[in-house]
Order: sequence, then C-alpha cells, then structure tokens
Amino acid sequence: MRLSAPTPTPDPLPYDTWTGASNDLRAKLQLSPTAIAGFDALLHELHPDAARVEPDRLYRLVNWLLTLPDETARDVLERRLQRIDELRMMLLDPDWDAHPALSARLRKLLDYIDRDDDLIADHEPLLGLLDDVLLIELAWPAFADEAEEYLDFSAYRAEEHPTGSGDDQRAAWIRDRLAEIALWRHKLRVNESHYVHRGHPEDPFKVV
Repeated sequence: MRLSAPTPTPDPLPYDTWTGASNDLRAKLQLSPTAIAGFDALLHELHPDAARVEPDRLYRLVNWLLTLPDETARDVLERRLQRIDELRMMLLDPDWDAHPALSARLRKLLDYIDRDDDLIADHEPLLGLLDDVLLIELAWPAFADEAEEYLDFSAYRAEEHPTGSGDDQRAAWIRDRLAEIALWRHKLRVNESHYVHRGHPEDPFKVV
C-alpha cells in the first residue's frame, strides 16, 4: 500500500508546497481562466482524484521553476518527459495488453503533449513545457502501476528473449516472476529458521 500518490520521478514537483518569493507573471503568460479550466478538466478525465489546477498554484509553480538554474530546470522537465516516452512505447507495443480504458486515457494524454497550442505555448522558452510536465505529474497515479509492470516486462523480454506471441511472452514473464518470488520467500523462511529459539534441552549436561 502506497503512503502517498506515486510521481514520475522521486522528487515531486512542489505544486502545493513551494513558498518562496513570488513574482506576478500573469501579464507575461496571459493564461486565461477558461484555458486553465479546460486543462483541469482534461486532467480529471485522466485521473479523477488529481489535485485541482488553479491559477494561483500554477503561477507559484512557474515562479519556482524560474528560481532554478537553467540546467536544473531543464533536468526537471526532461526527466518527466522521459516517462511520457515510456508510456508512448507501452501504448505502441504489440506485445503489451493495456486495458482499453487505460489506453484511451493515455491517448488523450499524448494528444495533449503533442499539441503546440496547449495551455502554455510550446515556443515559450523553458516555460513552454511546464504544462506538459504538470499534466504528466498530476495524472501519473492513473498510469503508474501499468508503467511499472511494462518496464519490468520490457526488461524481462530483453534479458530472457521469450518466444511466441505477446500472450505467450507475458505468460512466461508472469510465470518466471512468480517463481522468483516463491524462491525469495523460501530463502527468507530458511534464513529465519536459523535464528528460531528452540529452548533448552530437557537434560542439560552437568559439570562435576
């Protein structure tokens, strides 16, 4: 059971937590309330339990990004965009069988990412990718489990080279992973048994 919502990278965006100095960027970005509401509606189609996207929170996130050195800021964006590349591969992989509803949500996410005229126009220096990254970040819990399973399957396929159809390959992957878990549990039980307290013998030796 997860204690918090999964994020695409180990360091979540400070969407709700950043409290640094703030500059009013509304005139520069010119983000209309209607556009922000549309972005929020799309997000909640993808992940109904996501945080709300509101103007004040969005502008705070913009200010946070602008406080970072350029190299750090680009790393923040690029590491999250790499995760969308993984989702794109998953969607296009004929050997993977994502649920149709999840695939439909993923196509909506990718359609937005691939647009140039989204909430923040992609031609904006640095900031043009922030809305794409924020959508990935806040919608990630809807795709996280599937993405983790797909990455494990891809690693297994590259290492073990299973044969047959996609169904056959996934069956081999599941079978071998279950066997690994069973072996791990067996070793754990054996290791623990070495430390079991067995009490004292009924007739201990006596020194005379």
